Parts: sequence; structure tokens; C-alpha cells
Amino acid sequence: MAIPIIYNLRSVRARWTSSVVAVLGIAGTVGVFVAMLSMAEGFHTTLVASGSPSNALIMRAGSNTEMVGAVLLDQVQIIQSAPGIALGADGHPLVSPEVVVIAPLPLKDTGTDANAQVRGVSSKALEVRPSIHIIQGRNFIPGLDELIVGKNAEKSYAGLDLGSTVHMSGVDWKVVGIFDAGGSAFDSEIWCDATLLDQAYNRPPSAFQSVTVHLPSPAAFQKFKDALTSDPRLTVSVDREQDYYAKQSEGLAAFITIMGSLVAIVMGIGAVFGALNTMYSAVSERSREVATLRALGFSGTSVVLSFVFEALFIAFIGGLVGCIFVLPLNSYTVGTLNFQTFSHVSFSFRITPLLFAIGISFALFMGFIGGVPPAIRAALRPISVALREL
Repeated sequence: MAIPIIYNLRSVRARWTSSVVAVLGIAGTVGVFVAMLSMAEGFHTTLVASGSPSNALIMRAGSNTEMVGAVLLDQVQIIQSAPGIALGADGHPLVSPEVVVIAPLPLKDTGTDANAQVRGVSSKALEVRPSIHIIQGRNFIPGLDELIVGKNAEKSYAGLDLGSTVHMSGVDWKVVGIFDAGGSAFDSEIWCDATLLDQAYNRPPSAFQSVTVHLPSPAAFQKFKDALTSDPRLTVSVDREQDYYAKQSEGLAAFITIMGSLVAIVMGIGAVFGALNTMYSAVSERSREVATLRALGFSGTSVVLSFVFEALFIAFIGGLVGCIFVLPLNSYTVGTLNFQTFSHVSFSFRITPLLFAIGISFALFMGFIGGVPPAIRAALRPISVALREL
């Protein structure tokens, strides 16, 4: 016969103090684990959102990041004449040759310098990336020392308010606009005229680090890529913009996940011992009850399943509490250093249903590990000995 579930629920209620200790231990472990995973998920999502499936990113062959890319002006002209590129309102190809540099700017909250990513773009940059739009002020005028800044950059760095002047590399730049990039990494960037940025940083005016091209549809990518890679005048790599930014997120996201897992394992060991202690205590206090149940005809398997269910129930409650505890972190914005570009990137924690499921599963695993040994001990204890105990 199976032991009624109500018996286990009443047991948890009767021994609520030890059950609460186990619940809190598991909740703390699950909370930390889910928080770390949501941080990695948020960073990955932020970078992936930077890329559009309809955009192609061209860099020098062998470059794994824009920071080390090099595309010459004559190559840009060849790229502009390639087939399959979408046309703008003026009938010209939607192509944006770009330059990326790092500028030290003070953070608002600490006052210490952080590496801000400054992107020199063409006048067609906003048409190439139609998901980005100006929310305050206006776009910069090509040929003038003007900046537009992402909404997260404006919040993170001191002196980037609309209308303010920023001194970078010997040039005073005026902030004329704030743009919204939809939560992508571009929200942490500063944009200006590519030619003027080259001049300010004493870079060759005929060289860019990447070229972003807008295509009519994602399906046009392969034909466009084949046209460029088969052209003997070009030695470039062509990636979907979305794929490029997904690769950029791999390093830090993996690091956060590994560190979070290590912390969770250490805390999980403590939580398992807490569950073991709770269940062993329950076995000790209920030895006569268990013996009575066995004498009434309940099998050893039923006793084992009963105690395992009780441990899993406690673990489930702990996992649920842990997940609920970290839920307020969802969409909370933080900043960190991107290992690939060495620039400061703002991103938000992202708690998904999948992470909730992972957290609950981790809690149940800890409950199972903590519940099986005491359950086996209860089932194997001689009935006659247990009945004689006071």
C-alpha cells in the first residue's frame, strides 16, 4: 500500500521549524543560481539584439572583432556596388562604413573612468539600422563635431546629457541627440561622423574597421556573401550582423554561467546537508510511526517513496521561494566590461520561464539527494526495534 500524501504534508507542518531551515537553504542557493544565469542571459540577449538578420557585417578576413578590422576606402566602393543591397530613400545603397574607438569617460555613479565605445558612422547609419531611432534632440550633421548617444550611455556616463559638451581626443564634441536602440548594445555607444572621428584619433581617413550593409531580406544574405567572397579584389569576412554579436557575447556569458554554477554548487552542498539534517531528524522523530506503518502492511518501498516525496516537497517550496525572491531583478540594468571589445556595456537581468524551470529542477535535485539516504534508513530499520523506542 502507498502511504497517503496527506501524512507527509502533516509531517512537514508538525516539524515546521526544521522544514523552514531547509527551505531557506535551498531558496538561497536557487536564488543565487538563477540570478547569475539571468545575468548571463541578459548580456547575451543584449548583444544578440544588436544584430539584425537583414544586415551583413563586413570586416577584414581573419578579424574576430571590429576593433582589429580594416576595410580600405576602395574596398568600401566595391562593396557598395555589390548586388542585392537595399536602397535608401535617395536611391543610394544602404551601406555604412564605420570606425570604432574606445574613450575613457567618467561613470555617473562612481566618478571613475570606464571605456566608452565610440562609433564613427556614415549619414546612412540610422537607415541601415531602422530599429534605432532618435528619442531626444536630433541626429548629428556630417562634418560637424557632434555626437548622438545611446540612452544607456547617457544614463551611465557623466557629461553626456543633451546639449552638453564632451572633450575627447583634443576635440570638443556637442551632444545633439539621444537614441534608443531597443535594449541592444548600441544603447551603450556614442555615435558621430566617421571621418571626423578618424581625424580626432589620427587614423588614416581612407580606412574603416567594418562596413554594415542593409539587405532587402535575410534571404538575400547568402547571395550577397558569395558575391563578396568570390571577388578577387576583396579579402574580407562576411557575417550576419546577428551572428557576429552572438559570438561577441559567448566569452562573458560563459564566464558568468561558470562562476554562477560554481557558487551554486558550493551553496548547494550546504543546502543538501540542510535537507539531510531535516530528513534524518524526521526519521529519528518518527521511527515508531514508520514502524507502525510497516506493521500495518505498508512496504519498505512505500516508506522510501514517502520520505523522498516529503524531501522533494520541501525542496520545491525552497526552489519556488528562491525564484520569487530574484524576480524583482528582472529588467534591472547593470554594466560590465565586454571581454571582446574591452568597452563598458550596460545590460539588464533577464529572468525567463526556462530559468525558473532550471532553478526548480536544481532545487528538486538537491531535495532528492538530501532525501534518499534518510528514506532508505527509515525503510531498513527493524520494526521490532523501532516499536520499542520511546
